[in-house]
Amino acid sequence: MDILLRHDHFYVINKPAGIGMHQEGDSPGLVRRLSEELGEPLYPVHRLDKMTTGVLLLARTVEANRELSRQFAERRTRKLYLALSDRKPGKKQGLIRGDMEKARGGSWKLTRGSANPAITRFYSTPLAEGLRAFLLQPHTGKTHQLRVALKSLGSPILGDDRYGGSPADRGYLHAWKLQFGYAGEALTVRAPLTEGALFLAHAEALERWACVGPGTGEAMPGLC
Repeated sequence: MDILLRHDHFYVINKPAGIGMHQEGDSPGLVRRLSEELGEPLYPVHRLDKMTTGVLLLARTVEANRELSRQFAERRTRKLYLALSDRKPGKKQGLIRGDMEKARGGSWKLTRGSANPAITRFYSTPLAEGLRAFLLQPHTGKTHQLRVALKSLGSPILGDDRYGGSPADRGYLHAWKLQFGYAGEALTVRAPLTEGALFLAHAEALERWACVGPGTGEAMPGLC
């Protein structure tokens, strides 16, 4: 797996598509496979869905896991995702907010409640004929949050058959950038787009758009 950053206390990798975090049946998950490959125990600080690629933070020590996990729990990290859909959203940008409840078959749904809401900021732009790009910034970390958020806009992610996305060669959701701190140092890690025919075909245009503040037209400091 592509290691984006090696640190004495953690690794940041570019997670590939099609592998879950933990063992499924007889198939070892990402954490076990990478732990065996590197010859050391690893602790997942956060999680990405099986279909999702991109920035994944894995602690090398219990102490680092505790500190980094606290940052995620306290929402002191900044996460940015890229996604593709072949359907136009109900609105081009804004905030998606609502409680999430379990639905059938392991899926989730967004409700109008606000007791413990999932919150996602999003921007979108046409990328090509019949193809729309999304820049997503989750402010919370709920299960399937971004997949459910785009479904609620009427723009399910391409390849996400669980939430009504059109068939594709992969689920087009990518954890693009992660900003966090460690030992007084501010860190930003970007995961390049390396999988999926549509991501590869439009990678330059997609990242160029995402590097500029989609809502303001001004550069977003620290992104590119």
